[in-house]
Amino acid sequence: MSWQNNGDGDRPNNPWGNGQRGGGGRGGNEPNIDEVIRKGQEKLKKILPGGKGGILLLVLGALAIWMASGFYVVATNENAVVLRFGEYQSTNRPGLHWHIPYPVETVEVQGITDKRLTQIGSVGAQPRTSSRRVANSLMLTRDENIVDVRFNVVWQISDLDSYLFNITDHEATVAAVSESVMRELVGQRDIVPIITSGRGPLQDASKETIQATLDKYQAGILILEVQIQESDAPAEVKDAFLDVQRAKADSQRFVNEANKYRNEQVPAAQGAAERATQLAEGYRARIVAGAEGEAARFLSVYNEYVQAKDVTKKRLYLETMEQILAGMDKIILDGSAGSGVVPYLPLDQLTKKSDGGQN
Repeated sequence: MSWQNNGDGDRPNNPWGNGQRGGGGRGGNEPNIDEVIRKGQEKLKKILPGGKGGILLLVLGALAIWMASGFYVVATNENAVVLRFGEYQSTNRPGLHWHIPYPVETVEVQGITDKRLTQIGSVGAQPRTSSRRVANSLMLTRDENIVDVRFNVVWQISDLDSYLFNITDHEATVAAVSESVMRELVGQRDIVPIITSGRGPLQDASKETIQATLDKYQAGILILEVQIQESDAPAEVKDAFLDVQRAKADSQRFVNEANKYRNEQVPAAQGAAERATQLAEGYRARIVAGAEGEAARFLSVYNEYVQAKDVTKKRLYLETMEQILAGMDKIILDGSAGSGVVPYLPLDQLTKKSDGGQN
C-alpha cells in the first residue's frame, strides 16, 4: 500500500524513512522531529528576512490585532455587560468602549428599549420581534365555564444584569408567568364579563400581577402592556353557549319588564289608596263636624226651650214655616175683602206671572 514502508525507507523523500541513507539514526518507521523543526525554522527565516526581528514584528502585529478586537460600540438603545472569565465586571452605556479581548473578557449586548412580544395562545403570523406561543389557551371561569383567552404580553428589559444572570429562558419565563396569572384571574371571574365588558379590568389586573411575580424572580423585565386579542367560548360549544346567553338575556329582559311594570303600578295603586284614604278621612271629619254642629245647635235650642217654652215654640214654628214656604208659590187673601162672596182669582195667571211669564 502507498503508506507502507515496502523496504525502501532509505529513500530521501520517503515519509516513513529516517531522512538518512543507509538506515542510520532512528528507526526507519519514525519521522525525525528535530529535522522537521529545523526545516520549518529555515523556511520561516526565508519568509522573514529580518530573522528574529521579523518574528518579533509578527508577534507585535498579532498582539495589536488582538488588542484592537476589544473595541466595541454600544448603540443608543442598548446596554453591554462585560464578563471576565464568565464573571460579571461592569455594565456599559451607549458609546465606544474597550475590553480585554477574548478569551479573557466577553461582552453581552442587549437592546434594553426594544419592545418584545410574547403571544399566549395566538395563532396569527409571527411578529418581527421574538415571540413564543402557548397552544393551550382554554381556561376555567368561576362559574365553571370554559373560555378561550388569547393575549399578548409586551415587555422590555429593565435591568440587564438581572436579565442575564437571574433567569435563563426569558421568553419562556414571561410566557409561563403570564399564562399562570391569567388562569388565576380568569378563575376568579364569571365568563360573561370576560367576553364582554370586563376585558379592560382583566388586562390591568394581569399586568400588575405579572410584573409583581417577575419582580420576585428579579428577572429584570418590565411589563409594558397586556393585550387580550380574543376571549370567547370554545368553538366546539360556542353555538350552545350563545343560545344559553341569549336565553339568559331574554330571562333578564322579562324580569326587567316585570319590575318596570311593578314599579309603575305599585306607586299608582299606593297613590290611589292614599287618595281614597284622604277622601274618607275628609268625609268622616265633615260628617262628624256636621253632626257635632247639629248636636250643639239642638242643645242650644233645647236649653232656650227649657228656659222659655212658649217663645221657643213660636220661634221654632216660624223658622220651620219659613223654610217650608220659602220655595212655594203663595197667595195671600185679605179677610176684609168681603164676606159671603167668593172672589174669583185667576190662579193660573198668577202662577205664570210669578214664574216670570215663561211657558
